[in-house]
Amino acid sequence: MDERKRERMVAYLRRRMKEFGIEPDDVASAIAEDQLRQKEARYRSATGETWDGNGEIPHWLKKVMSAGQSLEHFAVNGETNRAKSPLQEVGWQNDPFAGSPLATVKPARHDRR
Repeated sequence: MDERKRERMVAYLRRRMKEFGIEPDDVASAIAEDQLRQKEARYRSATGETWDGNGEIPHWLKKVMSAGQSLEHFAVNGETNRAKSPLQEVGWQNDPFAGSPLATVKPARHDRR
């Protein structure tokens, strides 16, 4: 944004804030509250909706979960407070089917001609 556009935007915002009786401190406190709320969020949607994990599951999260998406997909920083699964993970080095026909047989392909 060039300097003239920025100056015009600042003047417009100041005029509108004066019109509605909004002080710069009001704006600063609202921004601080939003940032605090964002930090407390455990789940966040792509559109910025958040949930802290307490209380009833919000509508946006129910909707996407009913469509098949997992709750963990929306976890902030990929973390949830759920306990880790006690099942042992199987890595490629510990593949129980390594060397068996199950590991080498390729699925049948259906040619469409």
